[in-house]
Amino acid sequence: MAVVRGIKEKVHLPIYDSIKVKPEEQLRDAERSSTLKFFIDVQGKTKLETNLQSAGLLPHYNTFEARALRVVFSDLPPKFPEDPKATDDGLELTDKNGDHFKVDGSKPVAGDASNLQVVADVEVDLTRLIKLLKEARASQDGVVEIAADDDDGIKIDLHNTESPAKDVTDPGLDKITEAGGGITLTVRDLEKLVSSIADEKKQPPEEQINPNNGSGTLISKLIYNTVTSLFVGEKTMIQMPTWFFPSGAGAYSEGLNFISHGEPNPTATFRFAEPIFIDKQQNFRVEIEIPDADTLKELQKAYGPMFIWVVLDGYMTRDVQ
Repeated sequence: MAVVRGIKEKVHLPIYDSIKVKPEEQLRDAERSSTLKFFIDVQGKTKLETNLQSAGLLPHYNTFEARALRVVFSDLPPKFPEDPKATDDGLELTDKNGDHFKVDGSKPVAGDASNLQVVADVEVDLTRLIKLLKEARASQDGVVEIAADDDDGIKIDLHNTESPAKDVTDPGLDKITEAGGGITLTVRDLEKLVSSIADEKKQPPEEQINPNNGSGTLISKLIYNTVTSLFVGEKTMIQMPTWFFPSGAGAYSEGLNFISHGEPNPTATFRFAEPIFIDKQQNFRVEIEIPDADTLKELQKAYGPMFIWVVLDGYMTRDVQ
């Protein structure tokens, strides 16, 4: 359709861009620097992620009148990868009565030094480890039972306490399994396993290991430890801590175990005292900076799926077609 010359239309058309962290990936995979940049890289993104067509520029020869700035964080349950893995050695293996086993699956005889008990060396992937941690926290006694033959994301090696070379044979494992042999882990044991992951960068942040524990969530850490800036051209139009820009959108609950960055009301957000104009073909961007190095390291550990949106709410002036 041809453009009508000399006639423009003004429409309420917010512009937005986001940073997306994929499931099983971390924030550091999406952005490695201490500054999250928006409206800069828009190629290959879906309509959910951005509605810009060119990096840092308005479409065609449009102009934009920014009236409000919003920062929106998603609060989606993280999905953890199988790697990395956590390990622990010499865990106690017992039946439901607390009795131990020998390598052949029989029970040790008191006073017989040759009847050494069996212990377990465990290697568990992060996905299963977090599931076990949730189960332990949900249980009344704060423990979780793992069967001796469990192989769902976990590798269990059974051997003699004195010599790891004296492994449990298949017949012995069958007897131990039939007798209900297994490993009992407490919440503290499982949290210790998480912290035993060799690569500290792959360890989930505390907010994702123990969410909604009253000490705040990942959203709180992002809001209160970052600074958001709007640049038009190379001029700073506003620069404030991120808590200054409530989302005015998203899920909301008055329950004690949920935190939202603002009431989901379009008016419950920051509005500019005077509109900020972005002229045609004028570069603009928004940056969210994480000044503190320790906080940056913790935030970069966060696992997806996760979205961070920045929305410039206002009026677009464009050609009539």
